[in-house]
Order: sequence, then structure tokens, then C-alpha cells
Amino acid sequence: MSKAIETQPGNGSLPDPGHSLPPQARARVADYVRRMRRANGPVIRAINSLGGGLEKQLNFLPPSVARLVMTGTEGLLERAYHAAGRIGAAQLPDAGNWGHAVAAATGGALGGMGGLGTALVELPATVTLFFSAMQKVAQEHGFAPESDETRLACLEIFGAGGPLADDDGVNTAFLGARLALSGRSVQVLIQQVAPGLAAVLTRKLASQAVPVLGAAAGAGVNLAFLSYYREMAHVRFGLMRLSLDHGHEPVEAAFRRALLDEGRKQRVGTD
Repeated sequence: MSKAIETQPGNGSLPDPGHSLPPQARARVADYVRRMRRANGPVIRAINSLGGGLEKQLNFLPPSVARLVMTGTEGLLERAYHAAGRIGAAQLPDAGNWGHAVAAATGGALGGMGGLGTALVELPATVTLFFSAMQKVAQEHGFAPESDETRLACLEIFGAGGPLADDDGVNTAFLGARLALSGRSVQVLIQQVAPGLAAVLTRKLASQAVPVLGAAAGAGVNLAFLSYYREMAHVRFGLMRLSLDHGHEPVEAAFRRALLDEGRKQRVGTD
């Protein structure tokens, strides 16, 4: 009796390499896709529900502030990247996830206490904190946190969409199993990632614009952002680990198939 040939979505003749993965590995890929879709948690969804209110806040930001964030984000990323190489996550005190959460909430609260002035001062430390949290996740998946490959992947995660997007905001090209970093310098990657991150940071500033009230908003937004980037890091480094164990092609194929399956489930759920 002939065995049925598994086919790729949309192609009736080519075998799907994703089905060469063991069932347990395919289940992990599917779980990473669900994790990616759930990354925008309740705080981020609540901020998004403000809709026009948040956009109105953005309009009240001084144009000079928006320009400063747009032009300065590349520098923030570059400094965070190089600092992460000098002091890898493995060398930092092991405070677990709580350590990053406490630092994020404290930094956001202090940043929002004085409105825009203190919020701008807080930004460099916050970007570095998010970077460090992603390095910790990389370490959990067996990667050297201070390596060039890990730090480049962390930069890519900043470019994989972002919190406060109207939908899941994820550019899945950044989350494939392949590193695909050959031929791209750190500076080129930073230039590609910076505009999207700058937009995210500008909206963060808008939430902290009112002194004192901005302290509570800053703490909540920082925690939500930390959770988002940490979840994206689990997806990115989890796929990288599976690709090293089972090969790039089957993992990437399984990832694309799982994305299609999850998308169909979401469409059925909203009909």
C-alpha cells in the first residue's frame, strides 16, 4: 500500500519538510506560534483600546521630542548592543524574571514621575534592560548571551513588530529559524530596526507625559513591553534551538504551516 505524500500548503505535489520533524518538535513549534500571537497581553490591549485618546496624546508631544526619539533610537540600540557584549547576561546577578520585572517597573515609574523630561532620561536604561532580558532568554535556550549571534538576534527581535501595534504587529520574517545574518553589518541591521522601535518608544513617552500620573502608566507600560519582548525572545531562540537540533528547513516549514493553521483558527473564532 502506498503511503500518502504530505504536501506543502498551496502546493499539491511537493512534500512538506515540516512533517519530517518529530511530533514533539512540531508541537513545540505550534506552541511558539501561539505564544507569539498572545504576546500582546491585557495591559497592551487596554492601552490599544484607548484608540483615539492615545493618538491625541501623541499629537500633544512636542515635535522636538518626537524628532529626538526618531533620530536617537539608532544610538540607543548601538549602545545596548555593545554594552551587552561587554557585560553578558551570564555575568549579571541572577535575579530571575522578577529582577527584570522590578527594574522595569521601577524605571518606568521614575521615568513617568516628572513627565516627559524624566521619561526621556529613562529611555536608554529601559532599552538596555529589555536587551538584557532577551539575553537571559537566549541563555535559557542554550545560547551564549554575549555572543555576536545572540546579540544580533536580540536586535532582530526589536524589529519583529512591537507592542501597541493595532494587530499582532509581528513581522514573521524576523522570527524564522534561519539566522540569515550573513552580509548584514550590525549598523545596517540597527538602521532597519530603529524606525519601528522609535515609534514604539514615542507611544511609550505619550503614556508617561503627565507628571505623577505618568509614573503609574510608565510602570505598567514597561512591564507590558518587557513581557512582550521576552515572549518574542522565547519564540526566536526556541526556533533557533530547534533548527540546530533538527535542521533549518523542516523547522522553518513547520513554523510557516503553524502560522497558517493559527491564522485559520483565529478567523474561524471571529466569524
